[in-house]
Amino acid sequence: VVPHGQQVNGNIPMESGKFEDMRRSMVDSQLRTSGVTESWVLTAMGSIAREDYVPVSHQMTAYMDRSLDLENGETLNPPVSTALLLQAADVGADDNVLLIGQANGYVAAILKTRSAHVTTTAADNLGAASANAPYTCIIIDGAAEELPDALFSLAADGARLVTGIVEGAVTRLAKGYVQNGNVALKSIADSEIAPLAAFARKPEFVF
Repeated sequence: VVPHGQQVNGNIPMESGKFEDMRRSMVDSQLRTSGVTESWVLTAMGSIAREDYVPVSHQMTAYMDRSLDLENGETLNPPVSTALLLQAADVGADDNVLLIGQANGYVAAILKTRSAHVTTTAADNLGAASANAPYTCIIIDGAAEELPDALFSLAADGARLVTGIVEGAVTRLAKGYVQNGNVALKSIADSEIAPLAAFARKPEFVF
């Protein structure tokens, strides 16, 4: 990743104003037209340089309505999916937020414009987040087939949980509230969101 406003695609310079134009277009033609109305989400995604969080080879497509493969083997979800996920989370300034499965820091940067209490962890390393528990809002930046019990031990009672879910060949965004170590998720919208291997359904053994 190169510093904002410097070179991309070899030796071809890219003016920062061009990225600003693409960012503005993303907000107006993708987010607003897809039901994203939360002002803090629109403001943050309209100001944070998404191109700084992708490989140099992907900077020119950073604002397209599509997922992007990252150098660490993970996936940056499409802007609309990210915006709808964060809007559903309804994060407040006093929330203690846990972000799981964050691919490259982009979603964390957006969240930190809203709350000063944001902890990030990989989906396969939930134990690392225990120090700052309990969390009042848990955001899973990816799609899950099932949620591990260890996740619920990190949540305050009544905590909001938003995630992608895998249902057959479709991925959807869903939201629920943690009560007594359980959550009932309600689908919000169909959305392209990358599955998380750590939250895949365990194979069933038949004897």
